[in-house]
Amino acid sequence: NNRINVTNTGTLIVKDFLESLSGLYTCTLSYKNVKAETQEESVIQKRYDFMIFAYREPDYSYQMAVRFTTKSCVGRFNDMFFRLLKKILDNLISDLSCHVIEPSYKCHIVKIPENDLIYELFIAFQVNPFAEGWKSLCTETIDCEEITNHNILKARDRIEEFFRSQAYILYHHFIKTRPAMRFVEHSFQVARIDSCRPGFGKNEGLHSNCASCCVVCNPGTFSPDVDVTCQICVSVHHYGAKSCP
Repeated sequence: NNRINVTNTGTLIVKDFLESLSGLYTCTLSYKNVKAETQEESVIQKRYDFMIFAYREPDYSYQMAVRFTTKSCVGRFNDMFFRLLKKILDNLISDLSCHVIEPSYKCHIVKIPENDLIYELFIAFQVNPFAEGWKSLCTETIDCEEITNHNILKARDRIEEFFRSQAYILYHHFIKTRPAMRFVEHSFQVARIDSCRPGFGKNEGLHSNCASCCVVCNPGTFSPDVDVTCQICVSVHHYGAKSCP
């Protein structure tokens, strides 16, 4: 196998490591032991077993939530605002090959202490780095998650700054007459979501030394999508299965 080589000093070198190359590697060391008194020679053999697993960094995406006040929970204005906000956020991060997915909102009546009832839009959305054309970023490297994760971090920072600026504008420019549709200060929340490529998953029990890593699925398991769990499939006999035959 031209991918695997053992150097003269006993170092195992694996080039272009693939999922299928995961598994048990056995190295046998043979050497002669010579007794000084009798010059008697004996051959000693030692066996070393190593388990080697392919792994990847998880792909990052971010779940975000934010609130805005509104005049009413009835009418088309809220839906128009929601669509406009999504368009603004998409334009803000489009050069990073990131986009907003699974956007949703609900309108609720909220009781503020020492104030009247107000209407608020509870907006939620996810940001991921797989907008159309994202694969073109990976033509020069096989470690594409380094690029996509770097881009999604920049997208997260831009969106955070956008909502921080909304609070600044509200405080400095609308002190006396505040608009009905406005950002609720300190309402922006963000949480990272990890996903693994097909054929990989997380298993803190088996790989506690790299609990956050996406490790190749063992024989007897598979992962067909971007979930973080390898599912059981007894008919799978190789590493990195993406389907259950």
